[in-house]
Amino acid sequence: MSLQDEHDQHDGDHEHEHGPLAELVTVRDWLRYAVTRFNRAGIFCGHGVNDTFDEAAWLLLGSLALPLDRIEPFLDACIPGEERVALLEAIERRADDRVPTAYILGEAWLGDFRFAVDERVIVPRSFFAELLEDGMAGWIENPDEVTNVLDMCTGSGCLAVLMAHAFPNADVTAADLSEDALDVALQNVTDYGLEDRISLVRTDVFDALDDRKYDFILSNPPYVTAEAMDALPPEYLHEPRMALASGEDGLDLVRRLIAEGAAHLNPNGVLAVEVGHNRDIVEAAFPDLPFNWLSTRGGDDMVFVLRRKDLPGA
Repeated sequence: MSLQDEHDQHDGDHEHEHGPLAELVTVRDWLRYAVTRFNRAGIFCGHGVNDTFDEAAWLLLGSLALPLDRIEPFLDACIPGEERVALLEAIERRADDRVPTAYILGEAWLGDFRFAVDERVIVPRSFFAELLEDGMAGWIENPDEVTNVLDMCTGSGCLAVLMAHAFPNADVTAADLSEDALDVALQNVTDYGLEDRISLVRTDVFDALDDRKYDFILSNPPYVTAEAMDALPPEYLHEPRMALASGEDGLDLVRRLIAEGAAHLNPNGVLAVEVGHNRDIVEAAFPDLPFNWLSTRGGDDMVFVLRRKDLPGA
């Protein structure tokens, strides 16, 4: 080793003797540091957690391959130097680059279900996760008798996987226009061993579905208005724009689902669509439709349901 090499190595060692890598030792230390960094950076927590503490805990536990549901037993555990380097990098990406934690970790959760995600799909989040826990009770009489269901705008395939569990005897069609999204969905379908039950279809809404009919059509489509797109926090700009934006009033996809839905539902079929905070816009656009708005723990009036008989063209 030359004198210059030795000097460079000592400089590198010297750098690591100071700053977070040297001073932050335990999980507790790093949790405190991450919360402070996130608060000072003003990050936005909108991808499955509600505040910077939960975000920091999720990022730390996920990075260290620890259980996400309990941090207390590990708070005083010492983190080896090699893992500290990766942790610091993850925290900086979240704070400075505003990359969502799910993308940094490569995974997201809906309830007890884990899904692989990256920037080809939006981070899974949907009120349908709760509604599917009891098989859309009140709208689906017997989940065991459902034979064909459709997840329109499937993205990562997360809701298609949940539908396969909610309706154990149903064939599931998972549809999306994005080939990239369908590649991610295939990974998740494969991870759950559901290749025989979930069919992935690339289609612009119903275009490639021919005359297929379903007992239940679910959709969490793009529904962000142009005005809201302009005001989105930086975190959302890492997500595919086509999975968020849907025209000036956010209803481009919703209009097609309503106009074409009856042709793809069985006689007693049901259409359920998530539209976020757009209830007023939806009702103004379709004043004659008898929308039923559902309540969930996460919020009310974000999902509407229509029976086939109430849809145009039925």
